[in-house]
Amino acid sequence: MKSSVFYHIYPLGMCGAPKRNDFSSPPGTGLRELVGRIPHLSWLGITALYLGPVFESTAHGYDTADYRTVDRRLGVNADLVALVRACHDAGISVVLDAVLNHTGRDFFAFRDLREAGERSRYRHWYKGVDFGKRSPAGDPFMFEGWSGHYDLAKLDTEHGETREYLLETVEGWIREFDIDGLRLDAADVLSRDFMDALSKRCASVRRGFWLMGEVVHGDYREWARPGRLDSVTNYELYKGLWSCLNDANFFEIAWSLNRQSGHDGMYRHLDLYTFVDNHDVNRAASVLKNAAHLPVLYTLLFASPGIPSIYYGSEWGLRGEKRDGSDALLRPAIRETADHGRWSGVPAECVPAVDPAALETRIRSLIELRKASPALARGSYRQAHLASEQFAFLRETDGERALVAVNSSRERATVWIHEPGIWTETKAAADGTWRVHGERLEMELPPNGCRILVSRG
Repeated sequence: MKSSVFYHIYPLGMCGAPKRNDFSSPPGTGLRELVGRIPHLSWLGITALYLGPVFESTAHGYDTADYRTVDRRLGVNADLVALVRACHDAGISVVLDAVLNHTGRDFFAFRDLREAGERSRYRHWYKGVDFGKRSPAGDPFMFEGWSGHYDLAKLDTEHGETREYLLETVEGWIREFDIDGLRLDAADVLSRDFMDALSKRCASVRRGFWLMGEVVHGDYREWARPGRLDSVTNYELYKGLWSCLNDANFFEIAWSLNRQSGHDGMYRHLDLYTFVDNHDVNRAASVLKNAAHLPVLYTLLFASPGIPSIYYGSEWGLRGEKRDGSDALLRPAIRETADHGRWSGVPAECVPAVDPAALETRIRSLIELRKASPALARGSYRQAHLASEQFAFLRETDGERALVAVNSSRERATVWIHEPGIWTETKAAADGTWRVHGERLEMELPPNGCRILVSRG
């Protein structure tokens, strides 16, 4: 997975599923429709698909009602089997969202707790159960809700029966659906012991099975370590990638990259999951003050250390912001039809404000270059030039060197890269946009422009 390029889909949104599950409607066709999107992913150069929640839930997918049945709003179990098989045939790995920290109120164990009270055999499955108090949701008992949300009841993964149920469930997913990995929701509050047990169980079923955790704050090494998780979400880099452009302050992203991936970087040996937007945060096209910075943003994403991911629709510059606490505009339906085009049914607030074909082509080119360059995919990181609106860095490995330079200014800019002894072989290849002067390289960058120079030898 460390060399993968991810595409992240939130299926309940992208497939236009009803907002709430009535638990009685006939199965939907969403997962079958996603099979038709695979050629687009292959054209982009995607090698791994991360699917948001696909198992039966009450509303948004993270309030699980049944861990072992595909959400009827998306289809049936056989549809997920077929989707994974089609992805594998196209050379695309599949990672599922695993919501193991909490369940919804319609999950069988919580329903029994509500109905049987103190007599429930599942009273110890949940954390903080206290029959001497009432919950804010009106239950005749108190329990822990994830982040204060009482539609998300926190499981006690230290309880033996609870833990074994979850581990058996994940083992069943691997065997039934042939998936390649999991993204652990709310990994920052999951028991460390549970994650270690999960890693061991997964490895016993499939060698090389990949585990990535959702972590916002903290030292990522606490989660991404041998015997626990292979990767975590790099929210620190995510924030720096867009705010450095909004604030005309490349010093911010340079500081993060040096801290994480420089010579003494604390995460230089980790493969962190990098992104510019996802199902929980405003779309990049809405966050950026200047949409002309989108190509610069994606150049930084695909040229920086990490495992890059695109959130569905953002390759076209789709917009979307949280409204009144709702994530609906971050997760719109996109149903391509021959007569109406890909924006049929997309809310007006989400339609791209940039040329979608141009951005999509740029991203495809960046993915193609990253896949062809070992230095960009897994090379070391070293800062080469830094100013408020210009930034350059070097990635190197196995005799290959990649120089990445970006300019976020509205004006043309020139950067000078001083690297004694490494430019000799590039003199004959200078093309007018860059020139070698002794031990310094001069590179011209257009307004909001980027250049990547790869040399081998």
